[in-house]
Order: sequence, then structure tokens, then C-alpha cells
Amino acid sequence: MLDQEATTGAPQAAAQTLDLDLAAAGVAGVTIVWADNNGIPRSRTVPVDQFGAAAARGVGVTPLFAVFDSHDTITFDHPPLATPSGDIRLVPVTDRLVHLAGQPSFAWVPGRQVAADGSPWPYDQRGALERQVARAAALGLELRAGYEIEFHLSAAGDDAPDPRPVYAGPSYGPTKLLAVDAFSGQLLRDLHRNGVPVGQFHGEYGPGQYELNIAPADPVTAADRQLLTRQTIHAAARAHGLRASFAPLVTPGHVGNGWHLHTSIARDGEHLLSGGDGPAGLTADGAAYIAGLLRDLPAIVAVTAPSLSSLQRLRPGYWSGAYTCWGVENREAALRLVPSTALLGPAHANVELKPSDAAANPYLALAVVIAAGLAGIEDGLTLPDPVQEDPGTWNDLRRAEHGVHRLPTTVQQQLTALLDNPRVRAALGEELTDAFRAVRASDAARAADLDPADVVRSYRWLY
Repeated sequence: MLDQEATTGAPQAAAQTLDLDLAAAGVAGVTIVWADNNGIPRSRTVPVDQFGAAAARGVGVTPLFAVFDSHDTITFDHPPLATPSGDIRLVPVTDRLVHLAGQPSFAWVPGRQVAADGSPWPYDQRGALERQVARAAALGLELRAGYEIEFHLSAAGDDAPDPRPVYAGPSYGPTKLLAVDAFSGQLLRDLHRNGVPVGQFHGEYGPGQYELNIAPADPVTAADRQLLTRQTIHAAARAHGLRASFAPLVTPGHVGNGWHLHTSIARDGEHLLSGGDGPAGLTADGAAYIAGLLRDLPAIVAVTAPSLSSLQRLRPGYWSGAYTCWGVENREAALRLVPSTALLGPAHANVELKPSDAAANPYLALAVVIAAGLAGIEDGLTLPDPVQEDPGTWNDLRRAEHGVHRLPTTVQQQLTALLDNPRVRAALGEELTDAFRAVRASDAARAADLDPADVVRSYRWLY
């Protein structure tokens, strides 16, 4: 039997107590979830009377999930995983167990992937984030993160090439929520019962598009909650005859879904993105944190917006952050500083990464953001002046004068940025970096003969 503490890194309840408590609550099965290198949730479900055993020994899965591409092709372009042989264990992190409000017969729990003997496995995405959180703690730094999640709703069973959105009237108004009133009420209740704190929920800009934001938490909890929120939205949508799409671009040429990633950083309780003498109150270390993100932005975005659908979403003029720049409350900047105010207080200050979407594994996305920001602090980087205009309206010369460049627009450009960046590569580890590369290359090869509209449609229901 594997040592439970060494395997999961989290307190494990006694197996018999877990099984009995879950059964008494009406749970029939427990779904253990992780996210692959495409941002797609994968899972194993165990009957309730087997969950205690799964917590102790894990559940067997193939290591080849690390080289599944977005459409479930297994690529053997990564030599260490170029054989169908082998097995790893998926171990539930039991202190994150949730009895699903919208699926009362099931519980949900995130999983950690370990080697067959219980030792760390280099392709475990959750582990990559945990290493960066530990690195920050060793430097005396604490990070918090939160997600804004945008999604589109259409009627279930609408199999048209481009499904009709549930609402096509004015954006942001109460009638947009009224169109999905019963769904909205259940969703908010279910998220609360599932332990996901929500800051706000509203009808977004695009037809049939909605957004909610998850309150900030430590980075690992933030990533876990992002996966749980997806499950909760899907279940509530199904209950009301709806279907949710989280895809970066749902309909060709229309507004896409960003999953904007907000982070903040503190030392000994003092917030580094406020209270200083820099622009909008940045401290020197707070500015260095953002400068680290700016320096490594092309490689970061190769992880946070990695799909072919993501690349189509990242367009100038769509508030998606298509250029390498930062700004104070500038929604066209890839890095948007949200400063503290007298009304909101210093803890409110954070930096938003706009080129981030559902195609990103949430653990890897946070891992590379934290790694780049910490490196900025360690290297004492300084920030250029903020960009407070839309850089897409500038000519090439003016952008060059301000050090502003278009983010990569092809898979190959993204992979070059990733593989040429030692800090982001180190955050992932060499094995995971190359598996991620192989998956992205497989996606690109599959889509080589597809037109852009068909590419968008092929990603619509993946997440």
C-alpha cells in the first residue's frame, strides 16, 4: 500500500469513514478530475464504497493522457511516452472533496497524478503549480489568484453549424439574465453549496454570453475551483435544457470567451501591487513582478491561450490582449493593472492576464505566471511606462518605439517562444514541456487542411 501522506501531500481521512459518510449523504460515486495539457477535464469515477481505497492507493490510468491532443489523438512524438505500456496512479486530494449540488448522486474531487510507486510524476500539472507556490513561500511571498469565466449558452440539441445563442439583445442588462432566469438561480445556489465563492455574475458582451468571477484564493485552490466551476455550470445548464460552451471562440468572427487570470502578491501581509511610489501605487517589487510577466509574455501565452481557437480569439480591438504591453485599467493591454483605491483598499490591487482561456490547463497557467513574476522580482526588473491607448491603432514604428509587439499568431511561433524561454520551461520541467510541445504540434497537424471556421467549430464543445 502506498504511503498516503507521501502520495497526496494532503491529509487523508480514514477510508471506512470516507465511504460511510459519502454513502449516508446519498452519494453513489466520486468523480476524480484532472485537466490535461489541452485544458480539457479528464476523470475517473469510483463507486462510493471504493473511494476510501482510491484515496489510499489511487486509481490506475494510462500515462498517455499527457500526450492526448485536443481531439483525443495520442501523439507519440514525445519519446519518453512513445509506447502504450505503463501505468500511473490518480490519487484524489480528499480534503477538496465536494458533494455536487447539481448532481446529488455524485461527489467531485481533484486528483494528483503520481508514478506507479507513489513517487512524483513529472507530467503532473498540479505538481508543477505546487512547486511554484512553494518557491514563492521560500522567498517569503504569498500569491492569490482568481478567474473571470466567460461562456456562451445555447439550447441543448441545437446541432446547427453555429447554434443560436439563448439571447441576442442588449449586452449587460437584466433582461439577458432573465432569458436564463431559472438556470442563473440554480447556478448561483449550486456554486455556493459547492464552496465556490462568486464575486458577480452578469450577461456579457457577446450574444448568449455570460460571465462570473471566482473570488481570489491561494493559487492551487483557485485552479481547483476553476475546474469545479466548469462542472457546476455544465450540470446547471443541462438541468434547464441548455448547453454551455467555454471555447475561446464559439462562433467564427464573433466575440470569444476569455478566462481572465488575476493574480496579486504580498510579502509579510504587505501588498506589493499597492502602497508604493510607482505607477498606480506599485512598489518596486510589485513593478518587478509585472515586468517579469511582461518579459516572458509570449511564452506565458503559449501556455495560457494555447489552442488554435485561442489564436483566432487573440485579435486587436477585441479586448483580448493581442499585444505585449501593460496598462493601468487598459482593457486592450495583455496585462491590465487593476489598482487599489481608497474605496476598495490595498488588497484589491491585482494584475489581470487577458490572453487566457479555457484551453489552458489552470494549474500550468498559474505555474508559468507565478514563475515569470517571481523571476522578475529576483532579477530586479523595472517596468516601462504603461500603455494607456489601444496599441492596435498605432503604426508599426510607434509600437516598436514603445517595445510593443504582436503576440504569436501561429502554433509554431508560440512553441518557439515557449522553447526559447528558460524560465517558463523550467517551471513546467523538461518532460512536461516536451509533452506539451508534442500535443500542440499534433493539434496543428490535424487542422492543417481545415478552414478557420471549421477549426473554431471543432473546439466548441471540448471544455
